[in-house]
Amino acid sequence: MLSNASLQERKNQATPRGVGVMCAIYADRAENAELWDVEGRRYIDFAAGIAVTNTGHRHPKVIAAMQAQLERFTHTAYQVMPYASYVELAERINRATPGTHAKKTAFFTTGAEAVENAVKIARVATGRTGIIAFHGGFHGRTMMGMALTGKVSPYKAGFGPFPGDVYHLPFPNSLHGVSVADTLQALSQLFKADIEPSRVAAIIIEPEQGEGGFYVAPAELMHALRQLCDEHGILLIADEVQTGFARTGKLFAMEHYDVEADLITMAKGLAGGMPLSAVCGRAEIMDAPNPGGLGGTYAGNPIAVAAAHAVLDIIEEEQLCERANILGAAVKTRLNGLRERVPHIAEVRGLGAMVGVEFIRDGSADVAFAQQVQAKALENGLLLLICGSYGNVIRFLFPLTISDALLNEGLDILEQALLSTVVKF
Repeated sequence: MLSNASLQERKNQATPRGVGVMCAIYADRAENAELWDVEGRRYIDFAAGIAVTNTGHRHPKVIAAMQAQLERFTHTAYQVMPYASYVELAERINRATPGTHAKKTAFFTTGAEAVENAVKIARVATGRTGIIAFHGGFHGRTMMGMALTGKVSPYKAGFGPFPGDVYHLPFPNSLHGVSVADTLQALSQLFKADIEPSRVAAIIIEPEQGEGGFYVAPAELMHALRQLCDEHGILLIADEVQTGFARTGKLFAMEHYDVEADLITMAKGLAGGMPLSAVCGRAEIMDAPNPGGLGGTYAGNPIAVAAAHAVLDIIEEEQLCERANILGAAVKTRLNGLRERVPHIAEVRGLGAMVGVEFIRDGSADVAFAQQVQAKALENGLLLLICGSYGNVIRFLFPLTISDALLNEGLDILEQALLSTVVKF
């Protein structure tokens, strides 16, 4: 019989330490918002594979769609012999993304691939090379993804040099004293000191930072960026890899703003656990690369595409955007209700069900507190993720199909973990 301890020992012998693994518990099976390890212990899943299984583990409609595709074919390479489901999914994404302008969509495999291709498309479309990103932003572990990512450890440490013509701005953060005016001033200074606007191809931004700490981009910033982009012929790229597919209470987080991006990247929740990503953008921009300039052997895999069709159906049929707002409000209410007893809680924030809680003590990021809460919760059967530039934010990414009873059970475990950890400090 397999055990967590034996698998951990084998993992340490067989796989490199550079693949960071959060816990030494090995999954055996899953159902909706629950996981069971190889020893039969049950866990409530507040991680959803990092916002991937928004429609829950093993949703019957996703399984059925994949099984039906398996009976037909598993792979042709879309670029060799295309198939209708890819085209149909592109049509659905074009209709679903914000904006009434003509759009086109290309599919890839990972979120990092989507970001890489968005940069490629932006550079070809504009004839420029400069890309502006933000401190705390996360855009993947490929070389361009790392260049864009605004966090050195652990993502960039030791891997340089990175692709050039990438610049970073401070992301607005009222808790840490960074205003929208500060960000825009930094952009103005960037244009004076480092790169002229006429050489900038795109600005890439997460509407709500994921790995960076679940900070929400202020509407004022989005409007200012759109105005600057229009003024200087710069493209605005919305990285919706983590925020997409109902997580923030809208199908896409950019719907929270009266601002349209030129390109949108997406992945994670798109295919319910299958590897699939996409770039959707203005038709004339998407058409800029020559044939063969975009694609990939597995890009738009037919089984993943089938799963994505099912995911979009489920989001609509089960009203998961509305559900995300209900679930997020419940989490915020519970956490805010604990603030008097848990003084480490500095802020509870986020759109829809993309909620984060940040811990600060004596004016400094309380990393140890966040880690101990996470560990205590895991001991009691709750899977939590930590994020933030300092690692002092716990983020909530449970499946949007989670039941009220299971959500409350998980929040009870969280509350106990918070209160028992406060006692230690």
